Amino acid sequence: MSVPDSEADAARGLFERAYQHHMAGRFERAADLYRLSIVVHATPEAHTFLGWAYSSLGRLPEAIDECVQAIAVDPSFGNAYNDIGAYLIALERPEQALPWLERAIESERYESRHLPWYNLGRVYEVQSRQSLALACYRQSTTLDPLYSPALEAEARLAG
Repeated sequence: MSVPDSEADAARGLFERAYQHHMAGRFERAADLYRLSIVVHATPEAHTFLGWAYSSLGRLPEAIDECVQAIAVDPSFGNAYNDIGAYLIALERPEQALPWLERAIESERYESRHLPWYNLGRVYEVQSRQSLALACYRQSTTLDPLYSPALEAEARLAG
């Protein structure tokens, strides 16, 4: 089913406004606009970013739910898998994060593949699997040589 251009354009406009509020730290307003964007035309990006807004508000279970909805809209969208993994790590459930992070790495549509590698390293580090953690951090910095959290983690473990 094709979405009329006007709906897609309206949803995109709402999403962009939401993102501006999000970047300004107005998370509740951002969440409101992401939700409205989804009502007009659901996209995996809007669901994932709504999840991010919820996470910024400390509402991690709701953030996870939004990412699950993003995956339902487009299973190839890697951001949602990584974000679920990151939220599970924040909830101190690293074991549950592993399959989500692995799926993020394998996703067809994902431009920030260094993030799940970094998060996977975080899981392995918590599990005291330092050599695996270091390998993940190195993979993250190979993909993005300027990603400072992975650079710092790599230096700390290699040190």
